[in-house]
Amino acid sequence: MALRVRKNKAVIPPACPIDEGVKLLGGAWAPHVIWYLSQQPRRFSELRKDIPRISARVLSARLRDLQDRGVITRTPLLTSPPSAEYSLTELGRELLPALTALVGVALKMQPAAQRKRPVRRPP
Repeated sequence: MALRVRKNKAVIPPACPIDEGVKLLGGAWAPHVIWYLSQQPRRFSELRKDIPRISARVLSARLRDLQDRGVITRTPLLTSPPSAEYSLTELGRELLPALTALVGVALKMQPAAQRKRPVRRPP
């Protein structure tokens, strides 16, 4: 005898807030970019050094994407050669507790030998 499928009683809004929240963090390297901008504004070259495994092309695409979503802002600097500084918006700062929680869980899942590295926490 098969079990009867029960209806889900949770009220699901038309646009799922979980999907929308995950979209803000979606894309390769987006959480890394947000994490490294959590302490202070950074220039493109500084972010490249912070995240050495990311290519310039992918970092550029990720920064544009996060800027389009309202997570970061780009401030052009009047320097020669021209440069820009990236910083978190208020929306971007609201993502930091979620990232901090993810880091906490990841640290708990690591073997004790790997936990010795200090983790820079956002403000």
